[in-house]
Amino acid sequence: MQNIFWEIQQNEFVQILMEAIGDGIFVLDTYGHIIAWNNSMEKITGYKSWEVMGRDCTFLRFSQCFGKKCPEGFADCGIYEHGKVESTECLLHHKHGHTVSITKNARVIRKKNRSVIGVVEVVTDLTELKNTRLKMEEATRRLGELNSMHGIIGKTPIMQNVFSFIKASAASDATILIQGESGTGKELVANAIHSIGERRKMPMVTVNCSALSETLLESELFGHVKGAFTGANRDRKGRFEEADGGTLFLDEIGDISPYIQVKMLRALQQKEIERVGESRKRKIDIRIITASNKNLSDLVKDGRFREDLYYRLKVFTIHVPPLRDRKQDIPLLLNHFIAINNKHTGNNVRGVSQSAMKLMMEYHWPGNVRELGNAIEHAFVLCSGRKIDISDLPGVIKRIKDSTLKSKTFEKINKGKKSSPGKELSGQQLTDILYQCGWNKAEAARFLGVSRAFIWKYMKKWNIPLKRPEN
Repeated sequence: MQNIFWEIQQNEFVQILMEAIGDGIFVLDTYGHIIAWNNSMEKITGYKSWEVMGRDCTFLRFSQCFGKKCPEGFADCGIYEHGKVESTECLLHHKHGHTVSITKNARVIRKKNRSVIGVVEVVTDLTELKNTRLKMEEATRRLGELNSMHGIIGKTPIMQNVFSFIKASAASDATILIQGESGTGKELVANAIHSIGERRKMPMVTVNCSALSETLLESELFGHVKGAFTGANRDRKGRFEEADGGTLFLDEIGDISPYIQVKMLRALQQKEIERVGESRKRKIDIRIITASNKNLSDLVKDGRFREDLYYRLKVFTIHVPPLRDRKQDIPLLLNHFIAINNKHTGNNVRGVSQSAMKLMMEYHWPGNVRELGNAIEHAFVLCSGRKIDISDLPGVIKRIKDSTLKSKTFEKINKGKKSSPGKELSGQQLTDILYQCGWNKAEAARFLGVSRAFIWKYMKKWNIPLKRPEN
């Protein structure tokens, strides 16, 4: 012990080296007593070197050494047995009572003959890193708030406009019409409006108008009294009454019949309803939000929707864009759906491969955000790695890759040629196209822009078999 202590104290190079290193360094002798303590350790722990010399390191109360708390004595530490402590994130006890986040490494010091002469420990202060992490998490959270609103995800300008319209409409009690294709998230928009509006503490009631017949929808909306029709064995509140004080969201409003349109117009104008089978008028205080994947203006022109009701419903209109018009949001949406599925399944999928991402960016998404969510759920069933790959995606998306290959083949065949494809189409080229089309002659004909007879003719010419060869 005296030898190593003497060498540290007398060796100027060792002294300079210890003070030059930004990490905390302290050295223990074979009894576990501290015999060296650099300036960085003073800053990290608050203890001056003269306060710790000769003490063992247990007063620092390291929270993690070899998977356990710091033992009472140096003999029980395990450092001699293991020879080292790999980089371990833990806590130590500061002089002033608080804990400090650190990582620590430790190594046994041996002579050439392998005899132990001490232990050196290196401590890295993680306080600044922890603060940076917290700032990053906060920035990420705030970025998420900017790019999402009550489950609606989007950073593109067109979606930021939707967010602005949601906030503006929530500040009033005006009737809202939400238009957009199926799967774009119209119900999420309605929920967001209600959740940040003045009526948020009151109920929000949702009715899908396309799911019910005229008779059932009338009873569902306005309620009925006992005996109003066969099976009406008790009085029942309608959705208008259930939503009293809150919000009534009518999805697919474009599908309601002319009769229901008349009753709804009366309810909106007079702010009162009558249950089916009775003449008593009941006052209602609700906000109406409607949605449709059909263009109500076109329905009005075609005489299938009342113009007066249309103008009652479209006091404030929000258009939710299709996913193909905001493809820059796809990466954000993917992360959102992956996080949801990770939580539900217990998996740890961390994203999608570049090739899968490229394919999803090329796909036109006729089912919009709903289809994207279903595609990720499908991928989770098949995915066995950390990233979703092309092979994990639904077939309809994977066919985009095949179509791209076909287009490139066709362009290569016909590049710079104005003549009929048949004059330049070799047997090998036709065989390649048939393979890419699954040996479907009709699809190969559509691909080349020719008739099926043309395909049959040239298959015969080049002796290409009618059925796909077994490889």
